Amino acid sequence: MTARPRVFLDGYNLALDQGTGVATYARNLSFAMGRLGYETGVLYGTRAAPSLNPLIREIAFFDERVGDTTLWLQLLRRAAGLFTAPMGETARRVPITGTVISTTFNDRLPHFDEIWNARDLFQQAAAHQRFFNSRLRVRVAERPKLMHWTYPLQLRMPGAQNIYTLHDLVPLRLPYTTLDNKRRYWKLNRMLTRRADHIVTVSEASRRDIISLLGCDPRQVTNTYQAVDIPAKFRNLPLEMAQAEARGSFGLEPNNYYLFFGAIEPKKNVGRLIQAYLASGVEAPLVIVGKKAWKSDDELRLMFDDHIRTLVQDGSVLRTRRKIILLDYAPFRLLVNLIRGARAVLFPSLYEGFGLPVLESMLLGAPVITSNTSSLPELVGDAALQVDPYDVAGLVQAIQAVDRDPELRARLAAAGPQRAALFSPERYAERLGRLYTSLGVPPPAA
Repeated sequence: MTARPRVFLDGYNLALDQGTGVATYARNLSFAMGRLGYETGVLYGTRAAPSLNPLIREIAFFDERVGDTTLWLQLLRRAAGLFTAPMGETARRVPITGTVISTTFNDRLPHFDEIWNARDLFQQAAAHQRFFNSRLRVRVAERPKLMHWTYPLQLRMPGAQNIYTLHDLVPLRLPYTTLDNKRRYWKLNRMLTRRADHIVTVSEASRRDIISLLGCDPRQVTNTYQAVDIPAKFRNLPLEMAQAEARGSFGLEPNNYYLFFGAIEPKKNVGRLIQAYLASGVEAPLVIVGKKAWKSDDELRLMFDDHIRTLVQDGSVLRTRRKIILLDYAPFRLLVNLIRGARAVLFPSLYEGFGLPVLESMLLGAPVITSNTSSLPELVGDAALQVDPYDVAGLVQAIQAVDRDPELRARLAAAGPQRAALFSPERYAERLGRLYTSLGVPPPAA
């Protein structure tokens, strides 16, 4: 029996406690690799201390608190790392035997046949770039044919084809919306486009930026888009149950609230969204689900008490009505239910490499108002309302149009799932298989 080709991806974002768009990308990439029949490895770089005991390595993968390392030993390892940096790092395989009950992590784990870990790998790689201006080498036993880095990382795996996904160039296009060190970011991405075996991206808009801003050879960069998938157990929950959860949790009536979800930061344009929502005069409340990131106070500065709570007449009784509801976090199941019950999802982001929240909302049949910039027009087509994200008046008009026109909402709700189907896991796997085949690593079934 012929061995399946081994392909690896990194666990840089998969190890995060909170989910991110890049974590979703990496997880979906791993499932596409499995769908195509590859032997799939995931390379992590957690703080888990190395151990010769396989049980300790398995425990440490799920909980790094297997034992404290003394400060002097930590400093010794860091100092030694600077001297051994030219030789690179070696990862150890993490046995996943089922001894550790990992059910809690089922929704966060990628697809894998093998898991490997190199201690503090990603921190070491960042330091390596600062000192040596090059990529840190990392090795595994029986190296794979292809290493797919899901983020612009300062790493390479000798003996494998090293390809890198650049999701967008927001730090260069909208530098005032990110906290990156722009000079370091520029140098790293320029280095990767020159030395990588291939560059992958997630939209034509990002591909154009990579070619024009980084001087990348067009033949060396491929847009595979991204998979949009929501587990059937959430997507197919009876609508009455989904609506009952939203009503019970927040008192929200179905089809009678607006929703934004995503990080609260300058790029997401939440400040203008709140301004437009308040100016629109619509009665349905606005629900904002998102973790506060940098400059979030600036984005939320219009949220005075009078905007959050207002007194309304209900017969002969005065009661408090919440106009804006701000949630720091919602479990994924509840977030899906909120999307399904929304009158519309509002996502007027200034710039997106892909815009996953928009397509997730469309897949679930929610009407969407989004931006006419960056990748968003090529993703949504005519299945969503597009507005200039800098034009508050235009956003006001779009909110009012959706609020007053049930036929428009019905058209968008029907068109959304059809459009989102273009980015299904099956179609994404097909695009990924073509890319890997062009690099000389075809799927075993090809």
